[in-house]
Amino acid sequence: MPLPDYSKDFEKVLEIGRPPNIKKLFPNSKALIISGKYIDRGMLAKKKCMTIAANGRSSFVIKGSLLAAQKANAAIIIEIARSEGGKNAYCATSLWNIARQTDAYMNELGITVPVAIHADHFGIKSTTDIEPAKIEIPTLFDAGITSIAIDASHLPDDQNLLANIELNPFVPKWAGLETEVGEIKGKFGLSTSEEALLLIQGLNAHDIFPDWIALNNGTTHGIEESDTGINIELTAEIHEALSKYHISGAQHGTSGNSSERLINIAGKTKTTKANVATALQMISWGVKVNDCGNAILDKDKNFSKVEALGVSEEVWQEMLAYADANNIKGGDFKKLNLPFENKLLSQPKAIQDRMIKCVEDFVYNMLVNVFNAENTSDIVQEQILKVGSFDAGAKAKKIESPEDWTKEKIIAKASKITTNKGPDGDFDD
Repeated sequence: MPLPDYSKDFEKVLEIGRPPNIKKLFPNSKALIISGKYIDRGMLAKKKCMTIAANGRSSFVIKGSLLAAQKANAAIIIEIARSEGGKNAYCATSLWNIARQTDAYMNELGITVPVAIHADHFGIKSTTDIEPAKIEIPTLFDAGITSIAIDASHLPDDQNLLANIELNPFVPKWAGLETEVGEIKGKFGLSTSEEALLLIQGLNAHDIFPDWIALNNGTTHGIEESDTGINIELTAEIHEALSKYHISGAQHGTSGNSSERLINIAGKTKTTKANVATALQMISWGVKVNDCGNAILDKDKNFSKVEALGVSEEVWQEMLAYADANNIKGGDFKKLNLPFENKLLSQPKAIQDRMIKCVEDFVYNMLVNVFNAENTSDIVQEQILKVGSFDAGAKAKKIESPEDWTKEKIIAKASKITTNKGPDGDFDD
């Protein structure tokens, strides 16, 4: 691997581009960890591209993604969702250690591309979740998070908006911000322009300008069991309806969608962030996947593993036995991350290296040949130098009147929206 470029320009970007929490946590670091706002701006500047938001469920996924980004000269996002790495985590990577891991690996591997650390799906599933969130959210930024998704999409439209408004003071102004409308349920309860406008207009009236909006646009989290996938036309329609609010798209449930579909979501919509989780986990383990990164099942609907890739055969058999004993199947294989973390780390270096390499090769192909994110590192660094601050600022301006968006009027507006939210159930990421 070539030596990192610690040129005068890079040193300047490092000096001005890292937000205060990162400087405080890692005062001697050479890792260019920045706000998610700049990642979004870089993709917009290149046009018709998006970058990976890699769910770092393990060190192997984080390292592989970073190496791919360096090779592609691409700015990326390393993230973990609240369900993956929150207080009830199923991964050893957590919301409170992901920044420390990423910083350490970037210095270890000589990574010089810009990276944002994103707290994905910070879920608010009832109004009783709001007060505890006011305590928890600041601790995430204290731990090095530089971007967050406030996901109250499980709530009715008015409560979703009101929760976002109430929690916004606890998110630093410089941080990347994602919001969501429509819980991710696949083909059920698809988002509408009317719902999205209610959320974004109401936030705008309260001086809140999200960088991204996530939609239920037909995809699912985990293993995609059908070829339905992302509804590109619906996504483009909603993005266009929101155009004067200058908000980008965040695409959830990317695993399982074909390269052609992902190329189109980058080229035909305003999406700049693509979450990839399950595919990277499976690839690091050596599970057979198709072009979409979706696991290939055998005739008995069990996972198949490539013998020369991923974890050792001995550990794989232990994983299968554990899953069988605990009735863990399909997408729930994600629950093997935590109990097997130390066993994976205790494997020979050659095995660990091949796990990382599998992730690197997959992510590199996605960044260069699918997402069109190659060389966005240079664009982001140039933007930081031009702005001269760790804070990229807001893309939008207030155009809505606060008087039209009081709590009472928000409730009244939402009551006039008639949509099908789809079935109840556990649709967590």
